[in-house]
Formats: sequence, C-alpha cells, structure tokens
Amino acid sequence: MSRNNESRLGAPPPADMPLNLSNENFSNQNNVNGPDPTVNPLSFAVPTEMVELPSKGKFYPENHPLHNVGELEIRYMTAKDEDVLNSKSLLKKGIAIDRFLQGIIVDKKVKVDSLLIGDRNAIIVAARITGYGEEYSTRVTCPSCMTTSNHDFDLEEALEVQSGEDTEGMEIEKTADGTFMITLPRTSVETEVRLMSGNDEKALLKMSESKKKHNLPDAVLTDQFKRFVISVNGNTDKDLIYKFVDLMPALDARYLRKAYAQMIPNVSLKHSFTCEACDYDQIIDIPFTVDFFWPGR
Repeated sequence: MSRNNESRLGAPPPADMPLNLSNENFSNQNNVNGPDPTVNPLSFAVPTEMVELPSKGKFYPENHPLHNVGELEIRYMTAKDEDVLNSKSLLKKGIAIDRFLQGIIVDKKVKVDSLLIGDRNAIIVAARITGYGEEYSTRVTCPSCMTTSNHDFDLEEALEVQSGEDTEGMEIEKTADGTFMITLPRTSVETEVRLMSGNDEKALLKMSESKKKHNLPDAVLTDQFKRFVISVNGNTDKDLIYKFVDLMPALDARYLRKAYAQMIPNVSLKHSFTCEACDYDQIIDIPFTVDFFWPGR
C-alpha cells in the first residue's frame, strides 16, 4: 500500500512542531566520520510515508488537490500526535482522529473531510503502522463458540488495497463524471450514485444523533442511500429520490447496497484466526477496537 520514504530530507514540519526532525539516526549527513557532537541533536528531518490511495484520485473533482493523484504523503506519528489522540476534549467532540489525520498530511491543501472514505481508511491504517508498528493486538470473539481471547494481527500482511473495479455480475457503469449508473433488478430503475466522503460520514452521524435526541427511529440504510444516490432514471429532484428510496423494494435495496460496497475503492484488512477454545480456523476481518490507536488501554 505504501513505500517508506526514509531517504527524504527537508520535509516542512507542521506549524505546531518547532523541531526540524530527520530519520537519519539523528546524524550529521555531511560528516562522513559519523555524528558531529557539536551539531544540535534535535536537527533532523521529518520521516514521511507515501500512502497508496485506493481511488487513485479518479473520483475527485478537477479543483481538488488529489484529482488524478495516486498517492498522498503523510509524516510519521509523533508524541505530540499522541497528545491529540488522547485529548479528552477532542475525544468527547468525536474529532480526535480527524484532527490527528489533518496534522500528519503533508499537503495542507488536502482537507480530511474532503477525502473519499476508502482513501481516509488507507491513511488511517498507514498512520497507525508508522506510529505503533504493524503488530496489532486486540481481543477477538470467536464466530463459532463466542469465546473472547487476545489475538495478534500483522497489519502489513493483512492489508489489501481494493480498486473497486471488481463488479462482475452487477449492472454497473462508470460515467465520465466519476459517478456510477446502477440498474436495479426488481424495478429496472437506473440509479446514479457517487462515492461518499468524510463530509458525508459527518452528516450521517449528525443525522443519527439528532434522531436519537428526538426519540426518532434510526434509518441507517435509507439515510445512506439518500446521501449517495444523486439521480433516479435521470431525475435529480431530491424529493423524488427520497420517496423512491423509502419505497424501494427490499431486493433492489440489497442489490444497491452490495453494488456500492463492491465499487467503492477501499482497503481491506483480513487475517487468519484460530480459536484456542474450539479450533475454529478461518480468515476474518480484523476488528477495529480501542486498541488500534490506543494500545494497552
């Protein structure tokens, strides 16, 4: 998914980090005999990583800094970044991860909220590896006997980038605008959908919290459909789209949900798992728990 950019020097440090960090073992490169003890030991450049974007930049508008860009540069996690991840006020507001990600992205023109969800996930995994390594230990519940135990996963080994092009057997056509046309099997209605970004995730979360606050029933699936469906049989009227989503046959809804999951560029984390209690052996999706960014809690 990424390549280590350890030879890169002179990366601009973030505004809130006064040190000029380097990954050359804190050494003075101009001294062939080794580090010069008279040189400031804190004078080293920021190590960075190039993260492969699942979308390859294909679905961003022309005015977006990632339009047709296949990789994004991030810097390694620092102790100051850990402060952000552990900030009680940021955690309470639910913005600790976003604030952390914005801080490690080298190109400040790229805003976290504008990232496609799959690209954001790829950056999260890469950032975690730079901070705590590829080993991820967490508790897993066996799908067979329901026994919970500790398990170690190798994130580098488990990581797989999905281009979203594996849509065999589904009626999906990509448009020149970076959207997708999906023909539903029951009604034969042609729906046009777009990929969701961090802004969409925030909007859906806010909607869910509002419904909970007013004791209204949650509607996760239909709310998502209303967010990413942008036309129905060529009609872009939102009221019509919302009515169609609410009345969509279950077979069409299931097909649309499956099609969207297959076409979205994303990352997958799958790893072998063997239960010590019942010998259940299977490839499973690695669970994301508090141990991912807060190991040892």
